[in-house]
Amino acid sequence: MRRAKFCINSMWLGTVLAVLCGLATAQQALDLEGHAVNPFAAASGKPVVLIFLRRDCPVSGRYAPVIQKISNEYANRATFWLVYPDKTDSPQEIRKSVADYGYHLPVLRDPEHALVKLSRVQITPEVAVFDRDRQLIYDGRIDDWYIDLSRARPAPTTHELRDAITAATAARTTLAQKEVRGVGCYISDVE
Repeated sequence: MRRAKFCINSMWLGTVLAVLCGLATAQQALDLEGHAVNPFAAASGKPVVLIFLRRDCPVSGRYAPVIQKISNEYANRATFWLVYPDKTDSPQEIRKSVADYGYHLPVLRDPEHALVKLSRVQITPEVAVFDRDRQLIYDGRIDDWYIDLSRARPAPTTHELRDAITAATAARTTLAQKEVRGVGCYISDVE
């Protein structure tokens, strides 16, 4: 009888551990060396900005200068990560793309879409901004530069990413819009 009780308790403990491990890794992706990384653990109390890109998305490529400018401007107030969710991208292909666009931000691969799901993004380029408490306060486009895939404005008229970072660094969670879908390339296999 004791042995049966121990087996049941062991199974229960195993289930609890599996759930807890799942929660611990739910926010993890992989660096380009294949190591699990939690971008929130490395944030040192700052808001976290996840920037979702695809190598083969022309709109993602065109936003590289904008992303670099914003990440430089807010570097002391927020932690930025480039996130590549395409399951077929190899680390070498991502490294080449990052070098081609001159990025100097940490890079993650998200082939299991843990960060995609957490961030609720659907398109690249899109961003997710989390406040200091790791609450998602904005997900969506960087700005309204693109009207559709074939048309862009001469300059954006709204700046959702900047607004969200400003709100997150000021500990405000109220934004005019918490979610605005971007224009670009869909992230495949999003559930």
